[in-house]
Amino acid sequence: MARIELGLIVGLHDDPSAEFARVAELGLPTCQVSTTLDGLVRAGGAEAVEKAAVRAGVRISAFFQVYPGQTYNLAEGPSTDGLVPEAYRDMRLRESLEFVELVSRSGVRDYAAHMGFIPDDPESPLYRRLLTALGKLLDRLEAARMRLLFETGQETASTLARTIRDLDAPHAGVNLDPANLILYGMSHPLDAVELLGERVWGMHAKDGLPPNRGESLGVETPLGEGKVPFPLVLARLREKGFAGPVTIEREITGPKQREDILRAARLLEPLLA
Repeated sequence: MARIELGLIVGLHDDPSAEFARVAELGLPTCQVSTTLDGLVRAGGAEAVEKAAVRAGVRISAFFQVYPGQTYNLAEGPSTDGLVPEAYRDMRLRESLEFVELVSRSGVRDYAAHMGFIPDDPESPLYRRLLTALGKLLDRLEAARMRLLFETGQETASTLARTIRDLDAPHAGVNLDPANLILYGMSHPLDAVELLGERVWGMHAKDGLPPNRGESLGVETPLGEGKVPFPLVLARLREKGFAGPVTIEREITGPKQREDILRAARLLEPLLA
């Protein structure tokens, strides 16, 4: 089995080339691009972004769509995140379909996003209407020969596995973020691997600690200082056919971010063979 590639998640700013130059300078061959629809349009579209990455010698493994107005925690998140909240769903579905149309022109195959706090109750009207919206998104992705990667964390691994079964779409998979599962207190990463492993087509490498009572989210840590057992997670993913990439994510800014990214790469490298 080929060695798994490492990558970095990056945002789109005024000069996308600068972001890709940073990835290359860190010695990482791949990246995921995280952006809103407006950010992608302002950058000149996915084709222009992909060409900037190629010039830097970096491969974009996925475009990760962000929706304006989201709050990533257990308090406001259920009513603001992804396609689940009915107040936002129709507008965000239109944005998603337009985003996919733009990405389809670049040749990048994978589209990822937080879909929101998927309801545990399979008979919930909220869940059934979410499935309808996701079906429309999957139809557009199928026509573009692209794949949907659910970002993990805002629902239990078993709820996400059931959702993928209910959608019955071979191009619906997972971007496993084991730290998110801990930060939101939803599942142990190894349980998620057992339930979702064959559908894991991408992975975020970050670390964290679970929330205490009263906290709306756990605490992100440098990789190796949290509760994600990366050696076991990667070994078991490999057994289930996971081929990568592993995309480092560190949600801080400044010199410490670069230091933690390089440390994460050093810790992960021995696990990727």
